[in-house]
Amino acid sequence: MRIIAGKKRGLHLLSPKGDVSRPITDRVKESLFSVLYKYDIPTDMVVADIFSGIGSIGLEALSRGAKFCTFIEKDSKIAVVLEKNIAKANFVKESKVIRTNAFKSGAPVDEEKYHFVSVDPPFPLTRDVSETSQLAGMFEVLQSQLAPDAIVIVRTHKSVDLLDNYGFLKQIDRRKWGINAVAIFQYDIK
Repeated sequence: MRIIAGKKRGLHLLSPKGDVSRPITDRVKESLFSVLYKYDIPTDMVVADIFSGIGSIGLEALSRGAKFCTFIEKDSKIAVVLEKNIAKANFVKESKVIRTNAFKSGAPVDEEKYHFVSVDPPFPLTRDVSETSQLAGMFEVLQSQLAPDAIVIVRTHKSVDLLDNYGFLKQIDRRKWGINAVAIFQYDIK
């Protein structure tokens, strides 16, 4: 696992021992960021990496020009590795780690609302995608934390089809790579 582009290109990221996380592969991450550039992501944006694991998406966004990233990771053992990766990439000043249940908190905002949010919960937690699911509840909280026209991506297993809308979040694109699917939502309050 490494940062694949930008000012920290080639930096290898630490991973926790065992199979407690399932980081996104370099190939999928590269394909995803190619799609995101169509939406001017992440240049000079405030980013949230929810269910961040070792921080692969958020660190990639920082390397590619995001100005700040809030990492949300509940698991304390993984959060220790995440903090080491942030330090290794020298993004301590541009980062904040919050250890919380993202389904309840979304991505708490300090000053600026988020322009780009990556949501990557464990696959079993995305089986229920209905309007009453915990994922939908998190989207409801998240909407108050988003800047106008923010982009939210959600990685799931390829067999999961998210709803077209969750409140003001409208699905605008969906891609599949291997066993992964990524739905791209835009915050549209118009």
